[in-house]
Amino acid sequence: MSTEQVSNEVVTTVDLEQYGFTKVASGKVREIFEIDEDTLLFVATDRISAYDVVMANGIPSKGALLTQLSAHWFHLIATTLPALRTHLLSTSLPPPTPAQNIPQTLRAALAPRTMQVRRLPLVPLESIVRGYLTGSAWAEYQRSGTVHGIALPAGMRESQKLATPLWTPSTKAEQGAHDENISPARAAEIVGTEVARRVEEISLLVYQMAHDHALPLGILIADTKFEFGLDPASHELVLVDEVLTPDSSRFWPADSYTVGQGQASYDKQFLRDWLTGAGLKGKEGVAMPESVVRGTEAKYREAFERLTGRRWG
Repeated sequence: MSTEQVSNEVVTTVDLEQYGFTKVASGKVREIFEIDEDTLLFVATDRISAYDVVMANGIPSKGALLTQLSAHWFHLIATTLPALRTHLLSTSLPPPTPAQNIPQTLRAALAPRTMQVRRLPLVPLESIVRGYLTGSAWAEYQRSGTVHGIALPAGMRESQKLATPLWTPSTKAEQGAHDENISPARAAEIVGTEVARRVEEISLLVYQMAHDHALPLGILIADTKFEFGLDPASHELVLVDEVLTPDSSRFWPADSYTVGQGQASYDKQFLRDWLTGAGLKGKEGVAMPESVVRGTEAKYREAFERLTGRRWG
């Protein structure tokens, strides 16, 4: 697997319907199209969101970077956890057909930002694993001494490593709505005890593998979000969506990690901090200044290069 040379052009919209593809969904970052009844085409744009709001401008090459980093993790999972199925079929575009024919010039631009994946019913949970006390978990702990309703020892500090990673699910909200942090018990009520147990077990297993992989490379994975599909034929859980990217995880530089304070990060925290400081948190239609665009781009690129050992672009 190699990273293709990508341009600095920012891709915030992708329209493949004019080339015969049916759009299935449009998320904050990804556009999802149907290839056939069993296969979907994921296209990652350069859009970026923070506090559940998409910014008016994007980050150059971000979609390609997220796709290539996810592909790196999917291949690592296939090697280290071969019993776990993922939805990834290919990181190439489908071959042209009379019914679906993307022009060659557009294919070159889309190639590094697409994945062909299995089409599966989704488990209606965001499966979050937390290894450190930060973000909304830290805010809840300060209020009540709990994280997603799970009691933690008194006297813990911001960014402290948890004794064992916690599975802290949330609801998977409809587009435009906000996910809601829930307890593992509530997750079991939503999806059933056995599915919740399996989602928790697999999520913790993948998180620990990824954390152990990243630590010698100088990155702490503070927390991350997974999503799962359920194979209707075999009833197996299948890891889907993106995995272990700066959009779905908190990556901290290990060499500057200090308990008792917020951490520098390789993820969207750079953007979140700017929004908060500028009084723009949660506001629609915000355009990032060039300094924030370039700063965020550099953080994402450094995370990719550290985690994969490959130079970006």
